[in-house]
Amino acid sequence: MKTALFPGSFDPITKGHEDIILRALPLFDKIVVGVGTNTAKNYLFTLEQRMNWLKETFKNHPTIEVVAYEGLTIDFCKKINANYLLRGLRNPIDYNYESNIALMNKMLNNEIETIFLLTSPELMAINSTIVRDIIINKGDASKFVPEAIQHHFKF
Repeated sequence: MKTALFPGSFDPITKGHEDIILRALPLFDKIVVGVGTNTAKNYLFTLEQRMNWLKETFKNHPTIEVVAYEGLTIDFCKKINANYLLRGLRNPIDYNYESNIALMNKMLNNEIETIFLLTSPELMAINSTIVRDIIINKGDASKFVPEAIQHHFKF
C-alpha cells in the first residue's frame, strides 16, 4: 500500500493545503494528514479545533486520515508505515526550506521519499501565517480556507 504523510500545523488549514492533498489523492492509496505538535510553538487554534476542521474538510474522502503526532516527522512515517512525505511548494523560498528538510529526512531514513507538488497558481499567495493575521485583526479570512469550514472565519 502506498501511504503518504502530509505533515503540518494547519493553524488553520488553507485552500492551499486542501488543494495539494486533493491533487495527490490519485498518487497514493492513503494520505495521512499529520497534525504535528510543537511545544515551542504558540498556536492560535487548539489541536482539537484544527483536527476537527481537517476532518470536516476531508469527510467525503475515505482514503484521507487525520492524525495528531509528536516528535520527528520521519519517525511518525515509520510508525504509520508511510514511505512518502508529501509537501507543497509555493515559491523558491519554500523549495530551499523544504529541500533541506527532505535531505535531512533522507539521511535519517533512506526508505522515505519526499514528493513535492507545486501549489496551484491562484493559491500561491495563501499561507497560514497571513490567514492567522487576517483572523487576529478581525478580517474575513473565509475566502482563504476550505469551503467546508468557511463559516468559522467570517467576522
